This record gives sequence, C-alpha cells and structure tokens, in this order.
Amino acid sequence: MDRLTGERLVDDMTEAERDRAKRVEAVLPALRAAAERADADGAFPEGHVDLLRDAGLLGLVVPVEHGGLGGGLRDLAAATFAMGTACPSTALAYFFHNTSASRGLLPLEAIEAGLFDDADVPTVRAFAHKVLDRMAGGTWLANFASESVKSSSANIAISTTARPATRDGVDGWLIDGEKSFGCATGVADTYLVTARIDGSTTADGLALFLVPRDADGVANRPSWDGLGMRGSSNHGITLHEVWVPADEALTVSGAFVKMLQCSRGSFVGNQLAITAVYVGCAQGVYDETLRGLTTKTFADTGRPIAESPMHQVIIGDMTENLETAYLWLRRQLLLETSEPPLAPKSDVYRQWRLAKGSICEAAFAVAVGAFKASGTSNATLHGTMGRALRDLAMGLVMTFPPERGRLEAASMVTASRANDLFTPVAPGGAK
Repeated sequence: MDRLTGERLVDDMTEAERDRAKRVEAVLPALRAAAERADADGAFPEGHVDLLRDAGLLGLVVPVEHGGLGGGLRDLAAATFAMGTACPSTALAYFFHNTSASRGLLPLEAIEAGLFDDADVPTVRAFAHKVLDRMAGGTWLANFASESVKSSSANIAISTTARPATRDGVDGWLIDGEKSFGCATGVADTYLVTARIDGSTTADGLALFLVPRDADGVANRPSWDGLGMRGSSNHGITLHEVWVPADEALTVSGAFVKMLQCSRGSFVGNQLAITAVYVGCAQGVYDETLRGLTTKTFADTGRPIAESPMHQVIIGDMTENLETAYLWLRRQLLLETSEPPLAPKSDVYRQWRLAKGSICEAAFAVAVGAFKASGTSNATLHGTMGRALRDLAMGLVMTFPPERGRLEAASMVTASRANDLFTPVAPGGAK
C-alpha cells in the first residue's frame, strides 16, 4: 500500500482518514505545478478554488450530516501538511478557510454543553448550520478576525464595529472597519468577519457576520507584498457601512466567548494545523536538498556532495530540527484529539503556546540548513530554497511570535495568568 504524503505526519490513519487523505493527494501535483508562479506573482493561483471544491475538500472538516466529509483535526493537519510540501501559500489559505468551520462546530458544542439560554439556542444553531452547510456546499469562506490594531492583553484585537440598521424593512447590521489578515482576499466567496457590537467593551460583545465578497462597501486593501506566503492573498479588506441582514449574523451576547470555551486548546480549536503547513514546507525543502546533495558529485572524487564533512554536519542539523518540529506537532495533535483527554484544557493551551513557536523555529532552521547546503547556484529568490526560506520565515510571526508564546506560557506557570484570545478595542486603539 503506497504511503500518502499526509501519513508522514499522521502515521496511524484510520481507513476513513486515509480515504480523505487520498483526495488531498490527488490535488498535490496541480498545487506543486503552480507554486512558483503563485510566489512570483504574489497572488492566489487561479483555478485552485475550483480544484479544491471539485475534490470535495472545502467540506473536509464538516460533519457528514451537513454534507461534508466528516474529517477532524487529524485530517486537517494531515491535509495542510501535505499541501505545505507542494505549495505552502495554498496550504495556508486552505487552513484559514477551514478555521471557519470552528464558527459552526464550536457553537453547536456549546449548545450541547448547556452554555446558552433556551431562548438563544435556535439563533445560535441556525447560524452554525449555515456556516457548515455552505462550506460543505462548496463555498470558500475567508475568516477575517485579525486587524492592524494591537492590544497588550490579547492576541487579536477587534476594533471593527457593527451597529443595528434596517434596510427595506429588513433588520440587519452596518459594519465598519478594516481587516488586515486572513487569506483569500478577493478569492473567497464569502468573508466571515468578526466585529464588536458598537458600544460594547467586553468580549461578550464580539459577533460574527457572513459578508459576500462583492457586497457594497467591501474593498480590498492594497496588495500585500509579503516576504513569504505570497500566493495566499493576505492583503485584507476594508468595510464601510456594509449591510448584513440579521439572519447572516451571530450577535447573541456572549456567544463568541461561550463557543471558545469548547475548544480543546489551540486558540479556536484547530490552530495547530497552521504549523502543519510549516512542517510540510520544511519536509519539502529537506527532501529537495537531500535529492540534490546525494545525486550531485564532486568533480575530483566522484563522490556525492552529501558525503563531505561540512554537508554531513548540516544534514544532521536539518534532520534534528525536522524531527523536533514533528515531535512538538505530533504531541500537540495528540493532546487535542485524544479521547478521553490526556490533560486539562489549561495544560493543553499552555503547551500550544510553547509548541507553535518551537515548531516554527525548528522548521525555519531546516530552511536555513538547506540554504547553506545547496550553495549559491540554488540561492535564488523563486527556487525551492528561496521560497521555503521566505515562507518559513513567515511562520515566526504569524498568529504570534515564539517569544510571546513562551512569555505567556511562563505567566501561566508562575502566576496562573492566561492571555485573552480576543479583545474589543475602541477607535484609536484604547481598550
């Protein structure tokens, strides 16, 4: 039985997981073929949405009862890892699409946990079903939460506002703000926007809105000239008095906080899959480097370049760093998927704060080793080495840098203090 790319990360797949992984495997050649052009153009490749939609992968982590493939976090991590070996930019954008599923799955879990009042349950359930049904139906959702505004007390600060408004007799909301990051700008069919209800001062006022890509008042920000992950269309959007009908929003007070209480540990339930992108990229550049060094020979001895003492040291360092990344990622995946849970949520969350940075630093170190080992002939901007070096550098800053994760983990250990995930902020940046 041929080994699938995703099995290099999840090596104990069930038959159902393997069937889903085969769908991912089938799209890898097309992703790989478009990777260099995506990086050079700084644009999400045309045709990739249809490619992934036709493969059924837009509903990978959507339950079967909603028309999806019924996959879970193990499936998503294996998928983003495999895509990361081919085109990290596409893998990253695909990851962010799948984070939208948490806005459907977690509210339903919160209902089951009894966190919502009976009066709010129908509204919450209807929104959750809408998110999951659309994803399974082939709608690409761009999950826009992050903003340029920063808060010292949270990873993501929300200053985008929503205020009640009626249009043509239909109740709804007007949204104003700017979203700086989320992937698939101008590509996704629908933008899933996190905003705060105007006048709210706590996380209970955070709400979710389904905004059509071409809605009046929605505009793309200037193209993002990123160092790496250039094909992920990360430039973000602006929203000026964008009207959204009430039934396309989840504005129940406290809904956002309650759903986050049901995530196992990594941010909003599936964040570890972003690091699987980086490990996949690291594996790809590692394989490419070894192929080159073991097939090319020295002119004077005829021996493979990989056998030189210097290259042996570099290859050993690359191997150690790659294995380190795998160990952190697999441990986090086990903590977040094991049944029954191996550790309380607070411990799983603390581990994630450490794991994210450790994984990304180790993956970046693999790319640095590849750069050193491959020499000037391969030190090009758009070749495999150049793309991997730049793409993996982005892992050091996306979501939160390693230093912040370690600081927060230390605070949890020494002062029992956890960092908030989201916080609303008033215009001007004041909390």
